[in-house]
Amino acid sequence: MEKKRIVVKIGSSSLTNSKGEIDYVKMKDHVDSIYQVVKEGHEVLLVSSGAVAAGFRKLGYPTRPVTLKGKQAAAAVGQSLLIQLYADQFAKYGITTAQVLLTRTDFSNKERYKNAFATFSELLERSILPIVNENDTVSVTELTFGDNDMLSALVSGLVHADQLIILTDINGFYDDNPLKNPKAKRIRHLTEITDDMLQLAKGAGSKVGTGGMQSKLLAARTALKAGVKVFIGKGSGPNKLLDILNGHGDGTYIDRDHLAILPNQKQWISFTETKGKLFIDKGAEEALLLRGKSLLPAGIFRVEGEFDRGDVVEVYGESGLLGRGEVLYSSKELAFACGKKTEELHSGYIEVIHRDKWVKL
Repeated sequence: MEKKRIVVKIGSSSLTNSKGEIDYVKMKDHVDSIYQVVKEGHEVLLVSSGAVAAGFRKLGYPTRPVTLKGKQAAAAVGQSLLIQLYADQFAKYGITTAQVLLTRTDFSNKERYKNAFATFSELLERSILPIVNENDTVSVTELTFGDNDMLSALVSGLVHADQLIILTDINGFYDDNPLKNPKAKRIRHLTEITDDMLQLAKGAGSKVGTGGMQSKLLAARTALKAGVKVFIGKGSGPNKLLDILNGHGDGTYIDRDHLAILPNQKQWISFTETKGKLFIDKGAEEALLLRGKSLLPAGIFRVEGEFDRGDVVEVYGESGLLGRGEVLYSSKELAFACGKKTEELHSGYIEVIHRDKWVKL
């Protein structure tokens, strides 16, 4: 098997017992399986939940806390405990680990995005295994962000992974809720994630983690857009990850032929927060979509929102949302330039969105 770069996401349900505490047998099982993958020459990044589970007992909570302050306090105590547990387990195999704490803003800020990529690249080049988690101690919305599902998808795109493996307590995606309908059938392979699938998956999840099957499908859609194949399912034993890589995993595979890897700059454009909207005419739409051209001021007839140079905006045409891109004009500058031909402009830039900074949706 050729060398691959793999992101493994372990959710709370795959790492804890019925009381919501860290299950050391489960953790050892995951570590053993990752070692087998590393031994075969593959690169692995681990995205792991479990900080709250590792810390809530130390705070005196009898059960997993439900309040935001309780979760954040438990995460503050538990994160160092969790990483130490992993470090001790991997050290038995001679594997050095590194802790990387991220939030969604690390993927929306351009410089932080570049820095994250550089850090991961250096760690992997030196055969260090990054263990990634959300920075739950200071995050607010991130604690309900999908139990690290979306984080794992964004990381897999950032590092240009060959595959994202999301381990959970359900063996894949079903055509109905298997917990309620015993006749529900598992779907073994998908080539896309539709809105109907997301609606079907709503509410199907674990009592321990914050993310259900819907959040995993959303993550898979994001990873697929970045050119990363996905597996969602379960497994046990030291060879479970190798079995998944060889196509024999107990779950659902999500991929298609000729997946195009999205360059980092275009990934950032795809996933960052947009600051405004541009509305363009039919000629500009055809130039963007059919001829691979840049967007010029002449084709823009309306501007919405306030943005600066370097921000990302959405672009709309006659058929609706076309894509998004990084603008070379501020909203104030563009208000004067839109609709004007190149010879009428006095700006140092001609293109509003260069074709290299454009992502079609």
